[in-house]
Amino acid sequence: MSAPDNPSQNPLVDLTHALEQDGAFDDAVDILSRYAEILTERPGLQSLLRGDWFGHHLHPTLTDFPLGAWMSASLLDLIGPEGSEEAAARLVGLGVLGALPTALSGLADWQSLAERRDRRVGVVHAAGNAAALAAYSCSWIARRRGRHRLGAALGLLGAGLSGGAGYLGGHLAEHGTFEE
Repeated sequence: MSAPDNPSQNPLVDLTHALEQDGAFDDAVDILSRYAEILTERPGLQSLLRGDWFGHHLHPTLTDFPLGAWMSASLLDLIGPEGSEEAAARLVGLGVLGALPTALSGLADWQSLAERRDRRVGVVHAAGNAAALAAYSCSWIARRRGRHRLGAALGLLGAGLSGGAGYLGGHLAEHGTFEE
């Protein structure tokens, strides 16, 4: 892996390394740490949410449900048959519901990150996913109000945001240092 002062050939890797070193995120790390301490006060809850019973971190597995629902909705929006608007709206709503336990398991994982540099990346990952969740929530509302095109556009915005946030999450899963 390239060091932050030795640029790679991949701008995403360079951006991620810059996030790791950027102290501007430290206030957000400290704030989130205070909220995440609720999990460490209840070790059984943190263990459950982290997936200790599962044999590995639960968060990456849980992401498949909301992302799969949202991607399926986008496919229906883009190439689905006529009359598939209701199914797309239901998929977006199910994805929003599935994002809640996914976020909690992510918070448990984030709390167990040992390095501040990883926590900085995790804060940006969480913020990107929160923005994606907001876009999908607004998409669901628009769809329920009969504004399907707006809902579809907001869904595509959410897809872009979750894709960027997912890149950072993949970096953490691959390179993050977790306390056991």
